[in-house]
Amino acid sequence: MTLVLKRPLVLVGAGKMGGVLLSGWLDKGLAPKDVFVRDPSPSPEVARLIAERGIPLNFSIADIAARKPAIVLLAVKPQAMDSVLPELGALVSPDTLFLSIAAGTSLFRLKELLGGDIAGVRAMPNTPVAVGRGITVAFANAQATPEQRALAGDLLAAVGEVGWVESEPLIDAVTAISGSGPAYVFYLAECLAAAGEALGLDPALSMQLARATVSGAGEMLHQFPDEAATLRKNVTSPGGTTAAALDVLMGEGGLSPLLRRATAAARDRARALGQ
Repeated sequence: MTLVLKRPLVLVGAGKMGGVLLSGWLDKGLAPKDVFVRDPSPSPEVARLIAERGIPLNFSIADIAARKPAIVLLAVKPQAMDSVLPELGALVSPDTLFLSIAAGTSLFRLKELLGGDIAGVRAMPNTPVAVGRGITVAFANAQATPEQRALAGDLLAAVGEVGWVESEPLIDAVTAISGSGPAYVFYLAECLAAAGEALGLDPALSMQLARATVSGAGEMLHQFPDEAATLRKNVTSPGGTTAAALDVLMGEGGLSPLLRRATAAARDRARALGQ
């Protein structure tokens, strides 16, 4: 897939996630002349990329508004929205899609801050987009045309898988599962390594085992078409060592109810951020 735009793309926010997206777009063939970045203090890595590719930085809002950008991607932190969005009001147009990846910020809130009705898409990517293996789930409002929704999907697909929901509140649930999910997996690796140490293994070896096991199992989930439950059963012999461990993990008060409580807490926090 090669990304080709007929009108400019505006990236507002050049931190880690904004930088990953920008790098993915350029890798997919998006012309640097079609990208405009706005951030008073981009990260050093993104600043170098912008300079190397000759991408305009901190352009005049009036100048870019006259060119009717195809899409404005909002990659700023939720707490910065109140100060950043009002100055972008001149970009509001039915022909311009606003795509936000800010956690907890509703499209209605974006409309309030921008000062007009918008064609909007709210999306939640996760950090594995940094290695091209992320997943992003998005919601498009009624003002977004099928063409605009397809454009958003193409841009998000440059860094991983893309899914859609038809109800905006479900984005908070997505945030709890995939948005925050990588941290849960990293913590699993931490706990597995600590458990190895408790069983007498050298700390370095125990962490090596944990990292390789978690990443290897993840790659099997990625490559194999089998359900996760099937893959689990394939390595569980009746009465064996894995079964003994799973009796604990799947028992009363085990991993499943714990994750349900954890993800509900994450969802509730996402909702609170949007209020």
